[in-house]
Amino acid sequence: MNVIDSIVTQAAGIAAVRRDIHAHPELCFEEVRTADVVAGKLTEWGIPIHRGLGKTGVVGIVHGRDGGACGRAIGLRADMDALPMQEFNTFEHASKHHGKMHACGHDGHTAMLLAAAQHFAKHRNFDGTVYLIFQPAEEGGGGARVMIEDGLFEKFPMQAVYGMHNWPGMPAGTMAASAGPVMASTSEFKITVRGKGGHAAMPHMGVDPVPIACQMVQAFQTIISRNKKPVDAAVISVTMIHAGEATNVVPDSCELQGTVRTFSLEVLDLIERRMRQVAEHVCAAHDAQCDFQFHRNYPPTINHAKEAAFARAVMVGIVGEANVLPQEPTMGAEDFSFMLQALPGAYVFLDNGDGSHRDIGHGGGPCMIHNPSYDFNDALIPLGGTYWVRLAEAWLAPGVNVPVAASAG
Repeated sequence: MNVIDSIVTQAAGIAAVRRDIHAHPELCFEEVRTADVVAGKLTEWGIPIHRGLGKTGVVGIVHGRDGGACGRAIGLRADMDALPMQEFNTFEHASKHHGKMHACGHDGHTAMLLAAAQHFAKHRNFDGTVYLIFQPAEEGGGGARVMIEDGLFEKFPMQAVYGMHNWPGMPAGTMAASAGPVMASTSEFKITVRGKGGHAAMPHMGVDPVPIACQMVQAFQTIISRNKKPVDAAVISVTMIHAGEATNVVPDSCELQGTVRTFSLEVLDLIERRMRQVAEHVCAAHDAQCDFQFHRNYPPTINHAKEAAFARAVMVGIVGEANVLPQEPTMGAEDFSFMLQALPGAYVFLDNGDGSHRDIGHGGGPCMIHNPSYDFNDALIPLGGTYWVRLAEAWLAPGVNVPVAASAG
């Protein structure tokens, strides 16, 4: 493994920062302390910063040997927020805030980008500019979209933007990058079937919304099996059904909620349209009313082909061809998708291992993301930091054919 010596030397200090962030998790758009830690480190290393995009976002500005005069630039993004869940771990750096936990490794993502920043502060082996994007509110808040709306790409023009996520379950020391869809869209629906309540012993006197809702749930699965192409992956999951307060009363209404995941906007359009049609017509067939709500959260994360290939080539130079794996798409979602809609780039995986890295005091569950026993693998900090540095250096190397960004307004 060809990692950068200076990052290895400084890894213990960066790991201490990571564990401090892990012990003090903050939810979406509340990352005040975390942003202070990030801003403090960048300032300590002499890197200019900009704060306030996306409320708590931090952008570090690293000019190369030419002071950024050539106009070429790349963005490297790490997310900072935690999840609203209770941690089961009992080791020293476990969460000190009840009901909040870094269960997805955003503390590690922040640490790896800080490791790269510390190296960049002393070794600027490139022309142009590297923008270090520390983003809030990935977990449901759409922080990437908010930073973009606040002018991220106008204030800091760049030709490409890259992101990275740790991925438990795959061998530590391996990485993955592929073109095309790598994470799904995420949408939520809420459907209220409005019938006519009455006595459960006399259902013919009313309109029972419960069997109507049950029929609707089954009909939704025919959208997956009979309306979309079999080769197009998608999921409709009804995860909540709420109705009734007594065993002998037919309720007035029944509420369904759940999620939809797809790898393309075209399939998402199809599913939303067909779900609305099914819901409204099933209700109409039973003399019930339908309130249909469908909210699109994050679009699918789709890697651009050229940028994914570029990332893969950088990975090969660090860990070797055999340790760069195909990036198997997942139905999880990621708001980096908004950045990839705005600019070319790629979102890659850094494999987190099988969980054997965890200190004594971890919970009894697996070391999977969004699990109360999760912990980021600090041994990955040199590898992740090296990847960021080598990616930026390669992208900004003389002769690399990328367009020059327009000047900021």
